[in-house]
Amino acid sequence: MPEGDTVYLAAARLRTALAGKTLTRSDFRVPRYATLDLRDRVVDSVGSYGKHLFVRTETLSIHTHLKMEGNWRIYRPGARWTEPGFTARLVLATVDAEAVGFALGLVEVLPRADEHTATDHLGPDLLGPEWDAAEAVRRLAAHPDQPIGLALLDQTNLAGIGNIYRSEICYLRRIHPATPVADVDLPALVDEAHRVLTKAAHEPPWRPLAYGRQRRPCRRCGAAMVVHLLGDPATPNRERGIYFCPRCQPPPPG
Repeated sequence: MPEGDTVYLAAARLRTALAGKTLTRSDFRVPRYATLDLRDRVVDSVGSYGKHLFVRTETLSIHTHLKMEGNWRIYRPGARWTEPGFTARLVLATVDAEAVGFALGLVEVLPRADEHTATDHLGPDLLGPEWDAAEAVRRLAAHPDQPIGLALLDQTNLAGIGNIYRSEICYLRRIHPATPVADVDLPALVDEAHRVLTKAAHEPPWRPLAYGRQRRPCRRCGAAMVVHLLGDPATPNRERGIYFCPRCQPPPPG
């Protein structure tokens, strides 16, 4: 699933293509909005919050989520798309650009005043202008027995981390992903998370230190990296692989 930095960068590209421009065409390829026409509306702004993306006009906010396979592409008007047309879910065009959302997991249109309802349940946005490290620590600490590898994926704790960056953050902090939250230096962990995602968003591409490196040598100690499944017992069959070094990140006692 695309993570916070990917959505942040997608918002930046859409902002360049659409913000301040008048829409010459809109095409919502989802049944609920099939008849909605935003032609002649001006795009006021484009922003992101965690993994959520918003394209705003004066009165409406188009809320999209990439989920597992979605992406946004920007084309010149009339240019051939590089993704299959049947996967397009939303097209927003101006006189000099065509933004196409492919395989979007969510498309909804909200009154601008209600945009907050899409993110009220989320923790602080790691890449947002109002990032609140203390609040992220407070939310994580509220579940002291939860493995940190699961807590980092919970978007109600802090928004923007997915499977890649939870592996990276635990590796950089030398924390085994099964370590209970109560045994983790949370302020340091949260600062690391903010640093990693900020660097990935502003100095791409990020070079993974842990993710995807099973059986390859640890960049610190040379031990073979491993991948284990880690999931919430309350949601069976949704375990996801997390990568770590068995030497640098020893398991918690017991």
